[in-house]
Amino acid sequence: MGPREEAAADRRGDGGAALNFTDFIAIDWSGQAVERPKGLAVAHARAGTSAPELVDRRWSRQDILEWLEQLAAAGTRALIGLDLSPAFPFQDEGAYFPAWDMSPPDGPALWKLVDDLSVGDPHLAATSFVGHPHARRHFRQRGDCGDLFPPGRGRFRVCEHGQEAMRLSPYSCFNLVGASQVGKSSLTGMRVLHRLRGKLGLWPFVPTPSSGPLLVEIYTSLPARLAGMRKGISKIRDAQTLDVMLAAFGSRPHATLPRYDDHATDAILSAAWLRVAASQPELWAPTGLTPHLARTEGWTFGVP
Repeated sequence: MGPREEAAADRRGDGGAALNFTDFIAIDWSGQAVERPKGLAVAHARAGTSAPELVDRRWSRQDILEWLEQLAAAGTRALIGLDLSPAFPFQDEGAYFPAWDMSPPDGPALWKLVDDLSVGDPHLAATSFVGHPHARRHFRQRGDCGDLFPPGRGRFRVCEHGQEAMRLSPYSCFNLVGASQVGKSSLTGMRVLHRLRGKLGLWPFVPTPSSGPLLVEIYTSLPARLAGMRKGISKIRDAQTLDVMLAAFGSRPHATLPRYDDHATDAILSAAWLRVAASQPELWAPTGLTPHLARTEGWTFGVP
């Protein structure tokens, strides 16, 4: 292995592990504080060219947690994309929550803190965490903007600046206001990630395993953009458009869906993209990913 390959392996943390995935799963997540959020959608593709299939259930976050645990127990070699941010910005301020003595040192400790402070919230919601007197100072909530939420759009992770460079439109995870906010999804996702520790790893927080499933963070607008959807239009709501987008990733046409909503089509297209992206070595070794970022902020799979 030459110096360039060694540097790439250091960044991705897998030591050159074979990326021989057989299954590709995309999960469109939701932070809605109800048992069965309408925004939860799961799509599953197998190796080859067949179209991803919607796993059509009335999912709860607990259902998905248990389903992922079953995949891990079965040793399914699945690459699983979660449409959420697994951590808050750290690099810019040297901490997730400056001025709070409980601010965690890394991603896994952050997941534990969110889960611990939200343990009484039903449906794996995180209402108690954002209501904590120290945590709330960092968030913009409806009718309550914390004094440590900076002017403007808020704080961003390093990889979110990379998303902007790709002409995507990321939102700060500290912003909990608006239809496009991702903070609530991320917080509920952190509770799930904590409960999956030791069973199923998330790249790049853990080295890429050579067997079993692996989670990655995805941004569903990225596959749509790569498939040719122009900026300003990122949602697919009809069968014909979905098939055109799937073809860009070498997928055959999909089976007719009972409904065409943003969540279902985002999951289906993202699963098709993961099947193609998984075999691209450069995506496992982004140039901006350092060992410190891999422990603290993580990285969006597909951002160079």
